Amino acid sequence: MEILNKTPPYNLFGLEAQNYENAKFAVLLIPYDSTVSYRTGAREGPHAIINASRNIELYSELLSRDFSDVGIFTLDEMMPNFDSPKKMVERVAKETGLVIDDRKVPILLGGEHTIAVGAVKAFADRGLDFSVLHFDAHSDSRDEFMGTKYSHACVMKRIGEMCSSHISVGVRSIDAKTASSNSNDILFMKDMHGMTAKQIAARISKSTKKNLYVTVDFDVFDPAEMPSVGTPEPDGMHFHDFMEVVGSVFPGKTIIGMDFTELCPIPSVTAPDYFAAKLIYNSIGYAIK
Repeated sequence: MEILNKTPPYNLFGLEAQNYENAKFAVLLIPYDSTVSYRTGAREGPHAIINASRNIELYSELLSRDFSDVGIFTLDEMMPNFDSPKKMVERVAKETGLVIDDRKVPILLGGEHTIAVGAVKAFADRGLDFSVLHFDAHSDSRDEFMGTKYSHACVMKRIGEMCSSHISVGVRSIDAKTASSNSNDILFMKDMHGMTAKQIAARISKSTKKNLYVTVDFDVFDPAEMPSVGTPEPDGMHFHDFMEVVGSVFPGKTIIGMDFTELCPIPSVTAPDYFAAKLIYNSIGYAIK
Protein backbone atom coordinates (compact mmCIF):
# COMPACT_ATOMS: atom_id res chain seq x y z
CA MET A 1 0.00 0.00 0.00
CA GLU A 2 1.48 3.33 -1.04
CA ILE A 3 1.90 5.83 1.77
CA LEU A 4 1.26 9.36 0.52
CA ASN A 5 1.75 11.47 3.61
CA LYS A 6 2.82 11.08 7.22
CA THR A 7 0.08 13.01 9.00
CA PRO A 8 -1.83 12.68 11.23
CA PRO A 9 0.26 10.37 13.45
CA TYR A 10 -2.69 8.60 15.07
CA ASN A 11 -5.54 6.27 14.20
CA LEU A 12 -9.31 6.51 14.00
CA PHE A 13 -10.88 5.83 17.42
CA GLY A 14 -7.42 6.07 19.01
CA LEU A 15 -6.63 2.46 18.06
CA GLU A 16 -2.88 2.87 18.19
CA ALA A 17 -1.84 -0.78 18.00
CA GLN A 18 -3.56 -1.82 14.77
CA ASN A 19 -1.92 -4.02 12.15
CA TYR A 20 -2.71 -3.54 8.45
CA GLU A 21 -2.19 -7.16 7.46
CA ASN A 22 -4.73 -8.40 10.00
CA ALA A 23 -7.23 -5.55 9.61
CA LYS A 24 -10.71 -6.03 8.20
CA PHE A 25 -11.28 -2.32 7.58
CA ALA A 26 -8.82 0.18 6.10
CA VAL A 27 -9.54 3.88 6.65
CA LEU A 28 -8.50 6.33 3.93
CA LEU A 29 -8.28 10.00 4.93
CA ILE A 30 -8.97 12.30 1.97
CA PRO A 31 -8.77 16.04 2.84
CA TYR A 32 -10.11 17.29 -0.49
CA ASP A 33 -12.67 20.03 -1.24
CA SER A 34 -11.83 21.49 -4.64
CA THR A 35 -15.35 21.73 -6.14
CA VAL A 36 -17.42 22.86 -3.16
CA SER A 37 -19.91 25.56 -4.12
CA TYR A 38 -21.04 27.16 -0.86
CA ARG A 39 -19.31 26.82 2.51
CA THR A 40 -15.74 25.55 2.26
CA GLY A 41 -13.82 23.52 4.83
CA ALA A 42 -14.60 19.88 4.03
CA ARG A 43 -10.86 19.28 3.68
CA GLU A 44 -10.68 19.63 7.47
CA GLY A 45 -13.30 16.92 7.95
CA PRO A 46 -11.03 13.87 8.27
CA HIS A 47 -8.89 15.45 10.99
CA ALA A 48 -11.95 16.65 12.91
CA ILE A 49 -13.42 13.14 12.82
CA ILE A 50 -10.12 11.61 13.93
CA ASN A 51 -9.84 14.06 16.83
CA ALA A 52 -13.41 13.49 18.00
CA SER A 53 -13.18 9.72 17.56
CA ARG A 54 -10.45 9.48 20.16
CA ASN A 55 -12.99 10.47 22.81
CA ILE A 56 -15.89 8.10 22.11
CA GLU A 57 -16.52 4.98 24.17
CA LEU A 58 -15.66 1.86 22.19
CA TYR A 59 -18.54 -0.04 23.76
CA SER A 60 -21.54 0.58 21.51
CA GLU A 61 -24.82 0.83 23.37
CA LEU A 62 -26.63 0.26 20.06
CA LEU A 63 -24.89 -3.05 19.34
CA SER A 64 -24.29 -3.94 23.02
CA ARG A 65 -20.61 -4.72 22.47
CA ASP A 66 -17.13 -3.39 21.87
CA PHE A 67 -16.06 -4.41 18.36
CA SER A 68 -12.93 -2.26 18.10
CA ASP A 69 -10.73 -5.38 17.97
CA VAL A 70 -12.15 -6.38 14.55
CA GLY A 71 -9.19 -4.63 12.92
CA ILE A 72 -9.58 -0.98 11.88
CA PHE A 73 -6.38 0.35 10.35
CA THR A 74 -5.97 4.04 9.50
CA LEU A 75 -3.77 4.75 6.50
CA ASP A 76 -1.78 7.96 6.24
CA GLU A 77 -3.75 10.72 4.56
CA MET A 78 -4.00 10.94 0.80
CA MET A 79 -2.40 13.98 -0.79
CA PRO A 80 -5.18 15.79 -2.69
CA ASN A 81 -4.91 16.96 -6.29
CA PHE A 82 -6.48 20.42 -6.45
CA ASP A 83 -5.59 20.97 -10.12
CA SER A 84 -7.99 18.47 -11.68
CA PRO A 85 -11.13 16.94 -10.11
CA LYS A 86 -10.96 14.08 -12.63
CA LYS A 87 -7.37 13.27 -11.68
CA MET A 88 -8.34 13.35 -8.02
CA VAL A 89 -11.12 10.84 -8.68
CA GLU A 90 -8.58 8.64 -10.47
CA ARG A 91 -6.21 8.88 -7.51
CA VAL A 92 -8.94 7.88 -5.10
CA ALA A 93 -9.84 4.95 -7.37
CA LYS A 94 -6.22 3.81 -7.46
CA GLU A 95 -5.69 3.95 -3.70
CA THR A 96 -9.07 2.41 -2.92
CA GLY A 97 -8.29 -0.34 -5.41
CA LEU A 98 -5.12 -1.22 -3.54
CA VAL A 99 -7.15 -1.65 -0.36
CA ILE A 100 -9.71 -3.82 -2.19
CA ASP A 101 -6.94 -5.96 -3.66
CA ASP A 102 -5.61 -6.48 -0.14
CA ARG A 103 -9.07 -7.85 0.78
CA LYS A 104 -9.92 -5.01 3.15
CA VAL A 105 -13.17 -3.06 3.40
CA PRO A 106 -12.33 0.56 2.52
CA ILE A 107 -13.72 3.32 4.74
CA LEU A 108 -13.16 6.73 3.13
CA LEU A 109 -13.33 9.92 5.20
CA GLY A 110 -13.75 13.15 3.24
CA GLY A 111 -13.49 15.73 2.19
CA GLU A 112 -16.06 16.50 -0.43
CA HIS A 113 -18.49 13.94 -1.80
CA THR A 114 -16.67 13.59 -5.12
CA ILE A 115 -14.36 11.03 -3.52
CA ALA A 116 -17.25 8.54 -3.66
CA VAL A 117 -16.94 8.46 -7.45
CA GLY A 118 -13.37 7.22 -7.16
CA ALA A 119 -14.31 4.56 -4.62
CA VAL A 120 -17.17 3.22 -6.74
CA LYS A 121 -14.89 3.25 -9.79
CA ALA A 122 -12.44 1.01 -7.95
CA PHE A 123 -15.13 -1.62 -7.39
CA ALA A 124 -16.62 -1.25 -10.88
CA ASP A 125 -13.19 -1.66 -12.48
CA ARG A 126 -12.92 -5.04 -10.74
CA GLY A 127 -16.19 -6.30 -12.18
CA LEU A 128 -18.01 -6.68 -8.88
CA ASP A 129 -21.81 -6.91 -8.98
CA PHE A 130 -23.03 -4.39 -6.40
CA SER A 131 -25.43 -1.58 -5.56
CA VAL A 132 -24.82 1.88 -4.13
CA LEU A 133 -26.79 3.21 -1.16
CA HIS A 134 -26.58 7.01 -1.15
CA PHE A 135 -27.59 9.10 1.88
CA ASP A 136 -27.76 12.79 0.94
CA ALA A 137 -29.91 15.91 1.14
CA HIS A 138 -29.19 16.48 -2.55
CA SER A 139 -29.73 14.25 -5.56
CA ASP A 140 -26.21 15.07 -6.88
CA SER A 141 -27.47 14.22 -10.35
CA ARG A 142 -26.23 17.07 -12.54
CA ASP A 143 -24.17 16.09 -15.56
CA GLU A 144 -21.87 19.08 -15.11
CA PHE A 145 -21.56 21.83 -12.53
CA MET A 146 -19.30 24.88 -12.43
CA GLY A 147 -17.33 23.66 -15.43
CA THR A 148 -16.60 20.09 -14.38
CA LYS A 149 -18.29 16.70 -14.60
CA TYR A 150 -16.48 15.72 -11.38
CA SER A 151 -18.20 18.16 -9.05
CA HIS A 152 -19.82 17.27 -5.74
CA ALA A 153 -23.11 18.07 -7.53
CA CYS A 154 -22.47 15.34 -10.13
CA VAL A 155 -21.65 12.42 -7.84
CA MET A 156 -24.66 10.20 -8.55
CA LYS A 157 -24.62 11.02 -12.26
CA ARG A 158 -21.07 9.68 -12.50
CA ILE A 159 -21.80 6.74 -10.20
CA GLY A 160 -24.85 5.82 -12.27
CA GLU A 161 -22.63 5.50 -15.34
CA MET A 162 -20.64 2.79 -13.55
CA CYS A 163 -23.29 1.14 -11.38
CA SER A 164 -26.90 0.98 -12.57
CA SER A 165 -28.25 -0.25 -9.23
CA HIS A 166 -28.45 2.59 -6.73
CA ILE A 167 -30.86 4.38 -4.42
CA SER A 168 -30.65 7.85 -2.87
CA VAL A 169 -32.20 8.34 0.57
CA GLY A 170 -33.12 11.54 2.43
CA VAL A 171 -33.19 13.80 -0.63
CA ARG A 172 -34.86 17.20 -0.28
CA SER A 173 -32.99 19.28 -2.86
CA ILE A 174 -33.09 18.30 -6.53
CA ASP A 175 -32.67 19.89 -9.95
CA ALA A 176 -35.73 20.27 -12.18
CA LYS A 177 -34.55 17.82 -14.84
CA THR A 178 -34.07 14.99 -12.36
CA ALA A 179 -37.32 15.83 -10.57
CA SER A 180 -39.28 15.54 -13.83
CA SER A 181 -37.87 12.09 -14.58
CA ASN A 182 -40.03 10.44 -11.88
CA SER A 183 -37.09 8.30 -10.88
CA ASN A 184 -37.76 5.32 -8.63
CA ASP A 185 -34.21 5.36 -7.28
CA ILE A 186 -34.77 8.39 -5.02
CA LEU A 187 -36.46 8.21 -1.62
CA PHE A 188 -37.44 11.76 -0.75
CA MET A 189 -37.39 13.01 2.81
CA LYS A 190 -40.99 14.26 2.47
CA ASP A 191 -42.09 10.67 1.81
CA MET A 192 -39.90 9.23 4.57
CA HIS A 193 -41.84 11.24 7.18
CA GLY A 194 -44.77 8.89 6.68
CA MET A 195 -42.63 5.75 6.96
CA THR A 196 -41.10 3.85 9.86
CA ALA A 197 -37.40 3.05 9.88
CA LYS A 198 -38.29 -0.58 9.16
CA GLN A 199 -40.31 0.45 6.10
CA ILE A 200 -37.47 2.63 4.83
CA ALA A 201 -35.03 -0.23 5.36
CA ALA A 202 -37.34 -2.64 3.53
CA ARG A 203 -37.50 -0.29 0.54
CA ILE A 204 -33.70 -0.03 0.47
CA SER A 205 -33.17 -3.77 0.87
CA LYS A 206 -35.62 -4.59 -1.91
CA SER A 207 -34.00 -2.07 -4.28
CA THR A 208 -30.38 -3.16 -3.77
CA LYS A 209 -28.17 -6.18 -4.39
CA LYS A 210 -26.39 -8.34 -1.85
CA ASN A 211 -23.10 -6.45 -2.22
CA LEU A 212 -23.62 -2.88 -1.07
CA TYR A 213 -21.42 0.21 -1.16
CA VAL A 214 -22.63 2.98 1.15
CA THR A 215 -21.93 6.68 0.62
CA VAL A 216 -22.98 9.21 3.26
CA ASP A 217 -23.03 12.97 2.80
CA PHE A 218 -23.46 14.46 6.27
CA ASP A 219 -25.92 17.02 4.95
CA VAL A 220 -28.50 14.22 4.85
CA PHE A 221 -28.96 15.02 8.54
CA ASP A 222 -31.05 17.84 9.91
CA PRO A 223 -28.87 20.93 10.41
CA ALA A 224 -30.17 21.21 13.98
CA GLU A 225 -28.11 18.07 14.69
CA MET A 226 -25.47 18.43 11.98
CA PRO A 227 -24.79 22.11 11.19
CA SER A 228 -21.18 21.48 10.10
CA VAL A 229 -21.78 20.89 6.40
CA GLY A 230 -21.15 22.89 3.25
CA THR A 231 -24.73 22.97 1.93
CA PRO A 232 -27.21 22.46 4.80
CA GLU A 233 -30.84 21.69 4.03
CA PRO A 234 -33.65 21.86 6.60
CA ASP A 235 -35.88 18.92 7.53
CA GLY A 236 -33.30 16.13 7.44
CA MET A 237 -32.70 12.74 9.01
CA HIS A 238 -31.73 12.31 12.64
CA PHE A 239 -29.01 10.16 14.18
CA HIS A 240 -31.41 7.58 15.60
CA ASP A 241 -33.34 7.34 12.30
CA PHE A 242 -30.15 6.66 10.38
CA MET A 243 -28.89 4.06 12.83
CA GLU A 244 -32.25 2.24 12.83
CA VAL A 245 -32.21 2.07 9.03
CA VAL A 246 -28.59 0.93 8.90
CA GLY A 247 -29.20 -1.58 11.68
CA SER A 248 -31.99 -3.13 9.62
CA VAL A 249 -30.33 -3.02 6.19
CA PHE A 250 -26.72 -3.97 6.88
CA PRO A 251 -27.25 -7.45 8.41
CA GLY A 252 -28.86 -8.67 5.17
CA LYS A 253 -26.11 -7.28 2.95
CA THR A 254 -22.38 -7.57 2.45
CA ILE A 255 -21.00 -4.08 2.99
CA ILE A 256 -18.09 -3.81 0.56
CA GLY A 257 -17.12 -0.25 1.42
CA MET A 258 -18.32 3.05 2.86
CA ASP A 259 -17.51 6.72 2.67
CA PHE A 260 -18.49 9.60 4.95
CA THR A 261 -18.16 13.05 3.42
CA GLU A 262 -18.84 16.78 3.55
CA LEU A 263 -18.20 17.40 7.25
CA CYS A 264 -17.09 21.06 7.37
CA PRO A 265 -15.94 21.64 10.95
CA ILE A 266 -17.02 24.85 12.67
CA PRO A 267 -14.34 26.22 15.02
CA SER A 268 -15.23 25.66 18.69
CA VAL A 269 -18.35 23.65 17.75
CA THR A 270 -17.27 20.06 18.34
CA ALA A 271 -20.63 18.29 18.76
CA PRO A 272 -21.06 17.64 15.00
CA ASP A 273 -17.55 16.15 14.82
CA TYR A 274 -18.42 13.80 17.68
CA PHE A 275 -21.76 13.02 15.99
CA ALA A 276 -19.86 12.01 12.84
CA ALA A 277 -17.30 9.88 14.68
CA LYS A 278 -19.91 7.96 16.65
CA LEU A 279 -22.07 7.42 13.59
CA ILE A 280 -19.09 6.03 11.68
CA TYR A 281 -18.13 3.72 14.55
CA ASN A 282 -21.63 2.25 14.83
CA SER A 283 -21.92 1.93 11.05
CA ILE A 284 -18.73 -0.13 11.04
CA GLY A 285 -20.19 -2.27 13.81
CA TYR A 286 -23.31 -3.04 11.80
CA ALA A 287 -21.16 -3.85 8.76
CA ILE A 288 -19.25 -6.61 10.56
CA LYS A 289 -20.22 -10.11 9.50
